[in-house]
Amino acid sequence: MDAIRILIADDNQIDRMVLSRIVRNQGHEVYEVANGVEAIEGYSSFRPDLILMDVMMPEMNGKEATRHIKANAGEDFVPIIFLTSLTDAQSLADCLGSGGDDFLSKPYNPTILQAKISSFSRMRQMHQTLQHQRDMIASNNEHLMHEQQVAKAVFDNVAHDGCLSADNIRYMLSPLSVFNGDVLLAAKKPAGGMHVLLGDFTGHGLPAAIGAMPLAEIFYGMTAKGFAIREILREINLKLKGILPVGFFCCAVVVDLNIERKNASVWMGGVPDCYLLRNNGKVETLTSRYLPLGVLSNEQFNDDLTEFPMAEGDRLFLWSDGILEARNQNGEMFGEQRLRHIFDHAHAELDVFEQIQQQLAQFTAGSERDDDTTLIEVRMLQDSIRTDLDMHLDSGPLSGPIDWEMEYRLGPDTLKNFNPLPLMIHIMMEVPGLRAMGGQLYTVMAELFSNSFEHGVLGLDSSLKNSADGFVQYYREREKQLQALQQGHIHITLSHQGDGRSGALTIRIEDSGTGFDYGGIQGQKNPYSGRGIPLISQVCESLNYLGKGNIVEAVIRWPVSPDKRTH
Repeated sequence: MDAIRILIADDNQIDRMVLSRIVRNQGHEVYEVANGVEAIEGYSSFRPDLILMDVMMPEMNGKEATRHIKANAGEDFVPIIFLTSLTDAQSLADCLGSGGDDFLSKPYNPTILQAKISSFSRMRQMHQTLQHQRDMIASNNEHLMHEQQVAKAVFDNVAHDGCLSADNIRYMLSPLSVFNGDVLLAAKKPAGGMHVLLGDFTGHGLPAAIGAMPLAEIFYGMTAKGFAIREILREINLKLKGILPVGFFCCAVVVDLNIERKNASVWMGGVPDCYLLRNNGKVETLTSRYLPLGVLSNEQFNDDLTEFPMAEGDRLFLWSDGILEARNQNGEMFGEQRLRHIFDHAHAELDVFEQIQQQLAQFTAGSERDDDTTLIEVRMLQDSIRTDLDMHLDSGPLSGPIDWEMEYRLGPDTLKNFNPLPLMIHIMMEVPGLRAMGGQLYTVMAELFSNSFEHGVLGLDSSLKNSADGFVQYYREREKQLQALQQGHIHITLSHQGDGRSGALTIRIEDSGTGFDYGGIQGQKNPYSGRGIPLISQVCESLNYLGKGNIVEAVIRWPVSPDKRTH
């Protein structure tokens, strides 16, 4: 073995010399002291790898000196072998109790001494190796945590809260690690209402978050452009199928909340049953019907939605499986039965959301969590569509397209299967000055296009929407006419003129219909037929129907004048 440094502490000079000669003959470096005080000082100056310590010494005995040396050594392992003539078990046990690692009886046997020195030298080397590996792990972990914090900052900017702070939403998101395997997203639709997505990726931490970033980017980007929830689901599924390895997927529940029509369209894939709590206390179960996102190809993927009518005050409760699988100290799961019990005993005075939080916290108190837990409540609230038309322009002109015009013609086959609004919005929002008006642009385009398509091309009668029952009949008739559509067209023209500081967008839509008598339409007030012409007139500088009524032309100017701003 390699030579090591050994400190010998013995008040008997002869015993010390004999022991020192034996150790030196074995090739080790020796430092001699005569009492416990000198042993402590010798440890600080000589930094020995091993100490041979006599028990009985003047000034300070070996046991007391050992306590001081072990305290000074801290995390370093310095083996101390007691040299003693003691033979009773209690005395020997006291030596080890003071911090000693072994003892050697006098007179010394050179072979046994060499064996003990070799044994403790190996132990010390192993201890040093473990310390080094521990320090490397700690350093690497600190570096990894720093990288994760940076990555999480990027992740949070992509998978942001959206409109989770809206008045009709309450949520709880408890990540198991820095990154969260659960993802919770909410975004307002340009024409009103909102999309909500609760996803639960396979695994936890960074691997789970990798899929959440493109999911969030698609969800927010496509919602802002006015895409339908089915189109968003298909795009997310296609993306996750392409990037996630085999065995990784995203269980999800997606909600399209329509405030105007008072309903919620729900898609569920791989998530546990969730509940719809009516304002009268009745509970309806929402059951998953499909495989998770990222499992099937888009040809196999089913994007059918289940529609639930929702009255004022009705609440959707959605959660990840971490709620049901949360365990107490005995290893029991919280389970669906406990969760359902809360809903079955719900009444007007009971805050169900807080009850779930409280009972879950009480149940899991003192136990280790092994999964992310996410809970969200979405309430149906009748709230006016708030728009923000404020513009904040830089001191210089805004870059981007200024003077341009485009035409887009849609035939019957395209009208049956394609929604042109996201494409139109995308083109318009290439103008920086119009980006702050995304919601208003969508509202105007959606209203004008819907009128041209439904009343012009399909020939539907708007008077059907004079009642709630008529509203349902209207959409049934719309679906019937759409399936039978074989002719007709819509011609959209967009043009923009500006100077980089201000501009005007002209939207012209012409349909193949017979037109209508548009005199006095500015006074339209029908609570069942959407926001209609009066609302978009608040956004547009001018709105005119031309010819026989099958051509409409709207002009939107930016920055928006104060009298056009609505909140």
